[in-house]
Amino acid sequence: MSNSVYEINKGINRPIEFKGLKAQYIWYLGGGMVLVFLFYVILYTAKVNTFVTLSLTGVLGAGLFTTVYHLSSTYGEHGLTKALAKGKIPKIIKAKNRQPFVKKAPSDLSNMKA
Repeated sequence: MSNSVYEINKGINRPIEFKGLKAQYIWYLGGGMVLVFLFYVILYTAKVNTFVTLSLTGVLGAGLFTTVYHLSSTYGEHGLTKALAKGKIPKIIKAKNRQPFVKKAPSDLSNMKA
C-alpha cells in the first residue's frame, strides 16, 4: 500500500479571522464598504466634482477601516455585543412594594391551581 499523508486541521472551533479582523467585524467592514461604494455612486451620478467625490469616498473608507479595526482589537470576538448588552441593563429597579420579592409561604402555594 502507498503511504498516505493527511493534514490535520488545527483551526477547529476557532473564530474566523481575516487579516486581523475577527468574527463579525469582517461583515461590518464588508457592509460598510458597500455603503461607501453606494455613496460614491450617488455622488458620481449627481455630477459632483470628481476630485470631491474621490476625496470624500477615500476619507469615509479610511475612517471605516480604522474604526472597524479599532473595534476588532478593542472588543475582540464577542466583546462589542457584550458591551452593547451591558448598556441596556437598567441602573435602578423601582418597585412600589416588596410583593414580587417576598417568598410565598407553602400554604399560599397549596391554594394555587396548576
